[in-house]
Amino acid sequence: MTSPIGIFDSGYGGLTVLQGLRSGLPGYDYLYLGDNARAPYGSRSFDVVYEFTRQAVLKLFDLGCHLVILGCNTASAKALRTIQQHDLPLYDPTRRVLGVIRPTVEQIGGITKSRHVGYVATEGTVNSRSYELEIAKFFPDITVTGQACPLWAAIVEAGEADTDGADYFVRKRITQLFRNDPDIDTLILGCTHYPLLMHSIRQAVPDGTRIVTQGEIVVNSLKDYFRRHPDMDSRCTKHGTVRFMTTENPERFKECAQIFLNSNVEVEHVDLV
Repeated sequence: MTSPIGIFDSGYGGLTVLQGLRSGLPGYDYLYLGDNARAPYGSRSFDVVYEFTRQAVLKLFDLGCHLVILGCNTASAKALRTIQQHDLPLYDPTRRVLGVIRPTVEQIGGITKSRHVGYVATEGTVNSRSYELEIAKFFPDITVTGQACPLWAAIVEAGEADTDGADYFVRKRITQLFRNDPDIDTLILGCTHYPLLMHSIRQAVPDGTRIVTQGEIVVNSLKDYFRRHPDMDSRCTKHGTVRFMTTENPERFKECAQIFLNSNVEVEHVDLV
């Protein structure tokens, strides 16, 4: 029986995390689950995001995953801690659920020179203040400013990332962010959809701004995690396989997956409730 690394996202953005993992750790088995039928999570309450994320994590556990990565910033912000502290001890204390916010935060102190960091994310992630709180734990001298970008993920999923409309909405939010703190020298893309808007983002930010994406950071963090936890590494099977599951129409998922992965994939439908 395979024990793949589970990757969960409310939609498609986690595919950028999967892509990074497959590039950096190609020998492992992966199982991607997108709760596309109930996306987006960004504007949902903490309780709803927690319940939806818990259902997805338990499904991935039932499918053989011993390690699950929440490739969704909103789920990482609103559900991860409760799942780690409450659900894992009850279900199986040997299993693990990791998020994308902590690994990103741990890198920031060595990147920013001005000690002013900005991030763009969904409303849910910004309202949770998870980046502010986590960065304060590691680097209390850094000033953090967030900017909600409610339309960006929808633009990406609609296949409109390379349009004038995308440029307009990206420029609008980036301008707001830097108006609030002109000293920002490092920008975190706090949603895994946003790398697909990189062209527009690079045009909108001031020259010299360092843009931090999560795919590469997560893979480096996972490599380090496996070095520190060889027992978990040994439980993850390594045949180089990838499975894709969605709570929505598989044909719709296949179309959107092409936007993120530039390749055709086979997709299975799954119910979480």
